[in-house]
Amino acid sequence: MPAQAFRYEAPPIKGSRFATDLAPATTPEAAGEFIARVRLAEPNATHHCWAWRLGRPCDRYRSSDDGEPGGSAGRPILMQLEGHRVTDVVCVVTRWFGGTKLGVGGLMRAYGGAAGQALDRAPLHVAVATERLHVRCPYADEGAIRAFLAAHGLEPVTASYETAIDLELDVPRRDRQLLEAELRDRTAGRVEIC
Repeated sequence: MPAQAFRYEAPPIKGSRFATDLAPATTPEAAGEFIARVRLAEPNATHHCWAWRLGRPCDRYRSSDDGEPGGSAGRPILMQLEGHRVTDVVCVVTRWFGGTKLGVGGLMRAYGGAAGQALDRAPLHVAVATERLHVRCPYADEGAIRAFLAAHGLEPVTASYETAIDLELDVPRRDRQLLEAELRDRTAGRVEIC
């Protein structure tokens, strides 16, 4: 997702100007509010085409051609969001018509290109996909568990110390199997993981 709202104006194409506004958004309502703000800020523009992607993993998305020929603007913007693997983002590409028609192919390149150039330049917040591990071990392995947590910069989400040590950990999804194997090694297989 973008770290903050970001604006980039691409070089003009056959007299038409294209400005891209990006912002973080986690709900359709937040995305809609941002699109409305861009429209209000640029009332003299010809088109405000947009796309958004929400969720981790991305499970909701929408796009709009805002009066441009079908599929020539919103979809290319959405494809750039997908290609840059960003989510929880809204992207609005504003066009000021310069007098020369670009054709559907030219519009696709212009809108997708403007979105892509902005995404290449925008400061992005990288979020790591995590999974929750439930770890249970005897007290005799507390030192090994603490060393493991420190080595990987992990903090328990919850911890319970009753008949055994019960921890919930959020670990990077891509490292889950390696971390589970290391926990088993450090505790000689006495740890329970689910």
